[in-house]
Amino acid sequence: MTEKADLTSIDVTAVLDRAASGGRITPEEALVLYRDAPLHALGAAADAVRRRRYAGTEHIATYIIERNINYTNVCVTACKFCAFYAPPKDTAKGWTRDLDDILRRCAETVELGGTQIMFQGGHHPDYGVEYYEKHFAAIKREFPQLVIHSLGASEVEHMARISGMSVEEAIRRIHAAGLDSFAGAGAELLPERPRKAIAPLKESGERWLEIMEIAHGLGVESTTTMLMGTGETNAERIEHLRMIRDVQDRTGGFRAFIPYTYQPENNHLKGRTQATIFEYLRMIAIARLFLDNVAHIQGSWLTTGKEIGQLSLHYGADDLGSIMLEENVVSSAGAKHRSNRLEIIDLIRKAGRVPAQRTTTYEHIVVHDDPANDPVDDRVASHISSTAIEGGTAHPELKLVSSN
Repeated sequence: MTEKADLTSIDVTAVLDRAASGGRITPEEALVLYRDAPLHALGAAADAVRRRRYAGTEHIATYIIERNINYTNVCVTACKFCAFYAPPKDTAKGWTRDLDDILRRCAETVELGGTQIMFQGGHHPDYGVEYYEKHFAAIKREFPQLVIHSLGASEVEHMARISGMSVEEAIRRIHAAGLDSFAGAGAELLPERPRKAIAPLKESGERWLEIMEIAHGLGVESTTTMLMGTGETNAERIEHLRMIRDVQDRTGGFRAFIPYTYQPENNHLKGRTQATIFEYLRMIAIARLFLDNVAHIQGSWLTTGKEIGQLSLHYGADDLGSIMLEENVVSSAGAKHRSNRLEIIDLIRKAGRVPAQRTTTYEHIVVHDDPANDPVDDRVASHISSTAIEGGTAHPELKLVSSN
């Protein structure tokens, strides 16, 4: 599919009505809606789909408390949009967290009511399957209540190659050690042209999906993502969705779709392109209409801002993401948005929805249906400990160790 294809015969109103009623739309129809449908009509159709899918709980929007622990910034893939990584030979910039440091961060996550760990970092040239087995097993041994929702197909491909084994064996071993589900990292843009332009050393989009399909077949579910705004065309954005939907038709293993916007600071793309807020909201809506086989659509306030995250709840999103106690990757590229639990609850409530803290698998832990019973712990805030924030860390005693 290309943007030059003849799409003039497609009736926007008729397709929008069919999509709003639950009918499946083609990639060509999705492209026309994404480009040409009136913004508010597109959002209304997506919200109708959301309300029908969640009939009975359509008044609720969810969030999660989690921590993204970045275990190393040393990486061999050198993605052009990334401001976080250090080349393996850059011993001055490269670092790795030791296991005690990681476990202290897990302890703080539990103390603050967090339920999920996203364990993510660079593709370190020395870290094979054994490294992840050791760390996941230690986390599960000390904190069995924490869900390890981490990594993605790119890390699996890398660790399997380092350890000289198949991706199937790598997935089986890290799953047995404690990995609960994959976070869908590394999807970026799946179509060939934009992927090669921004991440030429990563596996192809087809291979990324193949590894996720293998994981789903082994009982390891995942989310999936999209990085918007690095120079991809509208047609390539829709092709990304088409590739996801085709795999989901076979496996049913993608729990959620999460688009987010490229952050332009401190990386090789130099901010040449960036998705607008309207493009982002249109993507949330078209994803809800097109991905009829994916349960959840998540709004991303971290990269777009809290007000846009709030608006996404009117464009088909049913989840507002996380209070991310720690995050370094997109922060390094310029994402400056911060929030806390009370603010997220307020954002959801002012969008006309009832907030609910959820689990990784989207069960409700607590529904905040009475403001009088809202939580009062103001320590539950994003980025309490991050190498991307000047000054630091919630615990000065936590040290980084050399990547060597």
